[in-house]
Amino acid sequence: MLDETLAAEVLTLARAGGADFAELFVEDTVSTSLRLHQGEVKDAGGGNLFGAGLRLLYGTRVVYAYTNDVTDAGLRDLAGQVARARGGSGETDRSGAGGLDFRRVDAPPLYVARQHPLHAGGRDKLALMRRAHGGAAGVGFVRTVDVIYLDRVQRVLIANSEGLWAEDERVWTRLVVSAIAQDGTLRETGFCGPGAGQGLEFFDDVAPEATGAEAARIANAMLHAGYAPAGKLPVVIGNEFGGVIFHEACGHILETTAVEKNASVFADKLGERIAHESVSAVDDGTLPGSWGMVTVDDEGMRGERTVLIENGVLKSFLVDRVGSMKTGHARTGSGRRQNYTFAPASRMRSTFIDRGQETPESLIAGVPLGIYARKMGGGSVTPGTGDYNFAVQEAYMIRNGEIAEPLRGASLVGNGAQDLKNIVGVAGDLALGQGMCGSVSGSLPTDVGQPHILISEITVGGRA
Repeated sequence: MLDETLAAEVLTLARAGGADFAELFVEDTVSTSLRLHQGEVKDAGGGNLFGAGLRLLYGTRVVYAYTNDVTDAGLRDLAGQVARARGGSGETDRSGAGGLDFRRVDAPPLYVARQHPLHAGGRDKLALMRRAHGGAAGVGFVRTVDVIYLDRVQRVLIANSEGLWAEDERVWTRLVVSAIAQDGTLRETGFCGPGAGQGLEFFDDVAPEATGAEAARIANAMLHAGYAPAGKLPVVIGNEFGGVIFHEACGHILETTAVEKNASVFADKLGERIAHESVSAVDDGTLPGSWGMVTVDDEGMRGERTVLIENGVLKSFLVDRVGSMKTGHARTGSGRRQNYTFAPASRMRSTFIDRGQETPESLIAGVPLGIYARKMGGGSVTPGTGDYNFAVQEAYMIRNGEIAEPLRGASLVGNGAQDLKNIVGVAGDLALGQGMCGSVSGSLPTDVGQPHILISEITVGGRA
């Protein structure tokens, strides 16, 4: 993507203003987006994003600039402008590599796509979408089906003034199905959207028909449901996307973007018990082919498996370079950014509550009256405190230890830090769900996940 001599020259020129550290991030991304509505193609998009970002550190102060002019002259101009921004001369010796002797990061790809999206035609991708549509259309009361296909191939280069040189190719594919069931005035939507850090071979294991069928199943199951009760009740939360509550209400306040500002309730809790002893939580960038996989992060560090909570005790935060400088905690390979227009920040990868000793059946059997939140929906979280309000996409009453009638309109209202202490049972059926996480460095693919868990008491929003 760039030769070493030019990269070294740009980094040296950028530091002419007195910066302690310079980092160059170059990106070439190709993406595809297709939408099928009622079996007909409605939208087709995508494009090519090509540019570079330059980050300077003066102590812990950050200066960041970017450009889509990745010619030699364009990069030199960017470096000169950034250097002059802090009163530097913007001049440097251009005769050689600026004294940098780059060392390449030894990070073999965690996964290599076997059916690369750039080698597949639009007809192949459309065929997958039609299969997903066929899995949902006309099932029960389903009247409307939308299918979205997405892929993204990102090639990056990270070079810095410490001599680091890292290159990586990231491949993501995803298929999203939304099915609307209708019976008279009753309408309900089911959603299913699996994805992976893989090529189109992902759909050999996760059949598009099954994705469509799952969206249809949820819509039909909830269509004639009664309204959820309101009040404080024990709740069993399902696996996979049930982990969105931990991600949103706890994960973000374990990132050093919050910890470094003392905007996290966990900022001073390292080594202390913050959860029930049955709870262990992990953020893992090393799961081959996963949606949140990080061979190297966007600062050039190899991805790691980071144990956040072990048997209820807080063990680590998610730490990027600047976060490490500000807090003193070791970096965890968590520096991520949406693209070259963003500076990196500490971000989650694949974040989940780890396996426990129970079974889903034993958790449910121990609840005389409560709620089974099988599938979570969207919601909102108050930054720093972890207070949240999440809708439940698929919910059921639990009566006498058994799953009973379906419920609509259910929501869970709580506080992430408090609910960690109220988790009294964790099953062993860990599963991951895929989503896009937005924060200070843009929108990123992240896995959320957990096994089934039992929370002893939580506020359920519904009809009193």
